[in-house]
Amino acid sequence: MEKLERYFIFLVGLFINSLGVSLVTKADLGTSPISSIPYVLSLNIPLTLGQFTIVFSLLLILLQLFILRKDFKLEYFLQIPISVLFGYFIDLTMALLDLLHPHSYVSDLVALLVGCVVLGFGVYLEVLADVAMLPGEAFVRSVTIVWNTDFGMTKVIFDVSMSVIAGILSLSLVHHLDGVREGTVIAALLVGMFARFFTKKLAFVTEVLFPRNSVKKYN
Repeated sequence: MEKLERYFIFLVGLFINSLGVSLVTKADLGTSPISSIPYVLSLNIPLTLGQFTIVFSLLLILLQLFILRKDFKLEYFLQIPISVLFGYFIDLTMALLDLLHPHSYVSDLVALLVGCVVLGFGVYLEVLADVAMLPGEAFVRSVTIVWNTDFGMTKVIFDVSMSVIAGILSLSLVHHLDGVREGTVIAALLVGMFARFFTKKLAFVTEVLFPRNSVKKYN
């Protein structure tokens, strides 16, 4: 029964996560670092952000398989259906927010900040559920396992790398930065902060739902 509750919470968190990604993207100040490569590609190639998210996620799973080799556990393949669902959630929430078009820089910032809060809450729910990881975090975990690096620092390097690669792709495709802007940096700084805030302030939720367990802290 507890396992079902955890998966339900994870799915809710996955949807909220996708809503946060879409809100940040709709702010038109860039998108979150993990979504930056799919977003840049979606602006220049006729596939949606959600579809490119699925493709990119599958690539990260393949890289995990290469990095971990025999230590790649069977349960890690659960990332495949999760990635597909996440991609469809992103396209769904982008469609739901179709009428959202901020018309000033201030309104852009407001949409960005709201998106960061929502995304941080989605991350908190996924950590609370503690049943699976999205491929981005799972890739970072694989690196930390094999090379014994700090998760937090490795995540920062990963996010920066994704943003840089997205910037290079944009410059290569349209010869200017499109899809990677100050919002990408702001999201990188704030989402983890909000996730940690929710983890701390809502610690009682864990005790109510799973009294024998405690939520892992977001690194």
